[in-house]
Parts: sequence; structure tokens; C-alpha cells
Amino acid sequence: MEAVAAEAGVGKPTVYRWWPDRHAVAMAALMETEPTRTPKATARSAIGALREQLRAIARRFATATGRHITSMLAAADPSSELSKAFRNHFVLERRAEGKLLLEQAVARKEVRRDLEIEVALDLLYGPVFFRLLIGHAPLDEAFMDQVLDEALRGMAVKRPPR
Repeated sequence: MEAVAAEAGVGKPTVYRWWPDRHAVAMAALMETEPTRTPKATARSAIGALREQLRAIARRFATATGRHITSMLAAADPSSELSKAFRNHFVLERRAEGKLLLEQAVARKEVRRDLEIEVALDLLYGPVFFRLLIGHAPLDEAFMDQVLDEALRGMAVKRPPR
């Protein structure tokens, strides 16, 4: 908090008027730098836009702020304000964006029309947060590509045999 106050050129009490603790400051930093745009399916592919969104999540958490948020979340009570803010302002927003993209992919016949979108969303975003919280392997763009590629095998449009 002292470093934040010094960087902002204000006293520590001023920082505490805006944020109750260091966790809230870190979450605010993550949210402030997070783009508010919803990814748009390009003329080429809704799946391409989904791939970019997943890669952007990996890039976000490769930053120092992202790693700090991850360590705080791992130590936080799931009912804490920090956990709720992360869930509501990051996880659920990314999931909503993904849902729109999957719906567009269904409409464009990039994936099966009978796709269970909620299950597909869990398949796509679950590995992100598993890697973040468990930390057993890196969360990077290559991993996100693998997750999407494997998920797409199950989401593929079924073509009748010739």
C-alpha cells in the first residue's frame, strides 16, 4: 500500500479511502487494465475469436499482476470480496464472451448445432483456472491452443459418411 501511495503521489490514508486492502488494489489493477471489449467473431471465424480470447487470458496471467492475483486467489476464502470480485468481474465476463462466440460458431456451422454450450464453456475455461490455482504447469498461449483444439474435436460438425 505504501508503494501504491508513493506511485500515486498521495498519502496512505487516501489509498485506504478507495481500497480496503492490498487485495482490493491488485484486483482493481487487473480490472483496470482488462479490455472491456467483447471479442467479435471475424468474417472468417467465431472460433478464431474464441482462440484469441483464450490466448489473451493466458497473456493476462503471465504478467506480474496476474501472478499476484493468482496467489491471492489461491489463499483467499471463496466467499471473500476478492474471490467474488474475481468471479464476477473476470471469470463470468470471459465466460459470457465465450458463450456469445460459441453461439455464433453454432450459427455459422463451425461446431455442432446440438452443442451443449454450458458444458463446452466448462471444458474451455475449467483448465485455465485449474492451472492458475494448482500451478502444476504453465498457463500459456500454447496450452490454450491445445485446450481449444482438443475441445473442438468433440464439438466438430458431424459429417455423414460418404
